[in-house]
Amino acid sequence: MSKQYRPSLPTIVSSYYGNPADGSIKEKLGDYLHPDSNNLPMYKDKPNYPSGKRKGSNGNMVGAVVMLLVVMLWLTGIIRMPGQASAGTGWSSETKRWASRREAVRQAFITSWDHYTEHAWGMDEFHPVSQTSKNMGCARQHDSCPPMGWIIVDALDTAMMMNLTSRVAKAREWISTSLDFSSVDSEMSTFETTIRVLGGLLSAHYLSTTFPSLAPIPDDDVGAKGEDLYIEKAVDLADRLLGAFDTETGIPLSSCILNTSTGVGSRGDSGSASTAEATTLQLEYKYVAKLTGEPIYWERAERVMEAVDAPRHEAGLVPIFIDPKTGGFKGENIRVGSRGDSYYEYLIKQYLQTGARESVYLDMWEESLEGMKKHLITWSTHSNLTVLAERQSGLKDALTGKMDHLVCFLPGTIALGVTHGKTVAQAKAAMGSAWGKKQDEDMLLAEELMNTCYGMYLVTPTGLAPEITYFDTDTPPRQWDLEDPNWAMPRSAPLDSKHAAVWRDDYEIHSNDVHNLQRPETIESLFYMWRITQNPKYREWGWQIFQSFLKHTAIYNEQGKVVGYTSITDINRPHTGNNKIIAGTTVQRDNMEGFWLAETLKYFYLLFEDRVSDWNDLEKVVINTEAHFLPRFDIGSEGKVWKTGWARKEREVK
Repeated sequence: MSKQYRPSLPTIVSSYYGNPADGSIKEKLGDYLHPDSNNLPMYKDKPNYPSGKRKGSNGNMVGAVVMLLVVMLWLTGIIRMPGQASAGTGWSSETKRWASRREAVRQAFITSWDHYTEHAWGMDEFHPVSQTSKNMGCARQHDSCPPMGWIIVDALDTAMMMNLTSRVAKAREWISTSLDFSSVDSEMSTFETTIRVLGGLLSAHYLSTTFPSLAPIPDDDVGAKGEDLYIEKAVDLADRLLGAFDTETGIPLSSCILNTSTGVGSRGDSGSASTAEATTLQLEYKYVAKLTGEPIYWERAERVMEAVDAPRHEAGLVPIFIDPKTGGFKGENIRVGSRGDSYYEYLIKQYLQTGARESVYLDMWEESLEGMKKHLITWSTHSNLTVLAERQSGLKDALTGKMDHLVCFLPGTIALGVTHGKTVAQAKAAMGSAWGKKQDEDMLLAEELMNTCYGMYLVTPTGLAPEITYFDTDTPPRQWDLEDPNWAMPRSAPLDSKHAAVWRDDYEIHSNDVHNLQRPETIESLFYMWRITQNPKYREWGWQIFQSFLKHTAIYNEQGKVVGYTSITDINRPHTGNNKIIAGTTVQRDNMEGFWLAETLKYFYLLFEDRVSDWNDLEKVVINTEAHFLPRFDIGSEGKVWKTGWARKEREVK
């Protein structure tokens, strides 16, 4: 286990009372001194004492008094925080600005979480306008079926990162007393259950045990009775999900009945599994193997990758459906959008997770990225926007200028693949002469795709992206030239805000795709691009998008107070008049997506966070496709259990 993080003085102040730059110290002190009698104090600190030597409540009170004194001295200018120029000046104006924006995200999370808590606590789906809810696997609203923790577990690590201690304590109590996988007899998605619930439990275990200063509560301290709660629940769930892997090829079935650990094939698509869903379980299962020392989880996860790679498809690009019985792919539809996306994401992340030791996954990632350049990348007609298109009938057939919003995870993932989590400056210094044309080219591709994804928001009246966007491309579409050493990638025109700007003509939004589901992918990439390039424009873009979410997805009560947020049906219908969505209008979809809390708001929060600590250091963690944080670990010196158990086959020459 890595060493415990010991926060600096400003970090401790922030975890107690919020950033003093936020102008909210009085409010935070009130929360601490007069907490709700039913909740733990939200901002109590937890000192790092060895197991069995924790101070009791008196020690905590002493710490609180000391911290109150520190803050009062800071307010009067008697003491200064590290980096503060002079007494009374506080943080820089730039730091204050981003601190206040980060706090705005935190408040949006609190509003969403508390609305869910009031009207749907413990339920898996929440409809915030009608204030109704249901559990996953229920055929109808109000059917009696056990909860899966779809929202609570999924959002738990976000609450930890935001130091929402009382809310974390409430969630932890619910997990302890109400989350029982043995009673779940519905068909649950193998993929969704893994990335959301298993990933959420694993992330909660990692953060709470390794970084106890994040939303500290005594129950999960080292040596406490409930120390192993999250990992015990995670292992129980992982064991039950293993039933889905019991196929001739090892490729998991699409669903699993948890109480019997029975896999169930897809009832559509001729029983085929989604390629992305079958290959986006590996980070979670490898971490379970690491924690338990049991190789079965590792072996099951690896066997899937071996089966998927066995046919050695051209250019590392694979169709989006695969047959768990035969291992053969179904159809020729190749895309990096739905059913294809996270297969590519987890290639580079598997390589990083295990200490950059498993070169097979780096090889697969590099091959597929070059394949995307050769076969899927094109440019828009009017302004040279980079488009990651689709080959819906195979690599030899026509290119379709279509991008799911889901594709917008890719800019950040490409940048992560180039630097492995370092900044560009750090990576160039570390690589020396090894940094060359390819690295520059890949970073440029990431930047140009990021522009395209940002444009999906900027082009609409609401400033929110549609689910799918089409692009006006040349006939025939322009392609990347991998053979000509002098070929240069086209650069896009600036995305200026003028209503008649020519770049807008390149975006085509069809009527079936105008809904916005609070998706995180663009915000995810903005976070990676900011952290890796250090270009502040990505933060500014994120702030603009966040404001659009606040304006166009908010739910108001009769008193005009914002009580929650919802997905919407039409990004082309901006607010009028008082800019408030009226409950029950057709603009609202009446659904708060779980990933709004687990991913979208988390990535906004991290995008506006100035402090890089061990827990959010991109060189020390790997983030699963549901934004759950897992540690990197080195398999080089840990015995034969932790190694790549397969090798790629040679591609047949046809």
